[in-house]
Amino acid sequence: MVNMAIRTRYIYTPNQEKPFKLSRSKVDSYLNCKKCFYIDRRLGVGQPPGFPFNINSAVDELLKKEFDIFRNEASAHPYMAETGKNLIPYQNDELDNWRENFKGVQYLHEETNFLLTGAVDDVWFDLDTEELVVVDYKATSKNGEVSLDAEWQISYKRQMDFYQWLLRQKGFPVSNDGYFVYCNGDKSLPRFDEKIQFKVSILKYTGSTEWIEPTIFEIKNTLDSDTLPNSNEDCSYCVYTADRKNVEQFES
Repeated sequence: MVNMAIRTRYIYTPNQEKPFKLSRSKVDSYLNCKKCFYIDRRLGVGQPPGFPFNINSAVDELLKKEFDIFRNEASAHPYMAETGKNLIPYQNDELDNWRENFKGVQYLHEETNFLLTGAVDDVWFDLDTEELVVVDYKATSKNGEVSLDAEWQISYKRQMDFYQWLLRQKGFPVSNDGYFVYCNGDKSLPRFDEKIQFKVSILKYTGSTEWIEPTIFEIKNTLDSDTLPNSNEDCSYCVYTADRKNVEQFES
């Protein structure tokens, strides 16, 4: 039996008085497939959870610890030299909350009554411009150099955009330029020796936040509607659901 208390915990009710919490990942979910998003946030049936990326999480955690050493010293990490800018890790009493899942940077968008959230990996500070610089950690293992050129990496870029936008709504001056600390595990070594060696690349991304507020209003209109949106053509969940339904009808 489905536990309905869990299933319906975060569903949206039109005209509700309490602010509706909407995370950065759910905004991305809306852009990936409006139908899946509506079924999740309005009807209370979410997509099956994916497997946890424990190695990626370990890399994230270790990078945070490493950058915190330099943060406590108010000094630049050697990776920052690759940016050509005068950067140090940013210090703020709220940083631990900003980096914590289910907390993150939070902003109440009064026009929609959405409490928008996003948990950053790190924030650096530009000593010359006095702007915050959003940083995201990524870990992979692939042949060749890492980049941000793949079509599926639009989610990475939207993620950076959203963090920059959130911090600006909180009143902080934020650079358009953010950075991905991209760690690529080397598979070419002759043996394991109980360790993976990573090549770390610092990739600059210039954010674009103009899409965010129109999308928020669009999400509000979608959730207020009693009409189920159409599927995105390339949504693998919708394709699977439709194919399974067809097979079951054929078999019966």
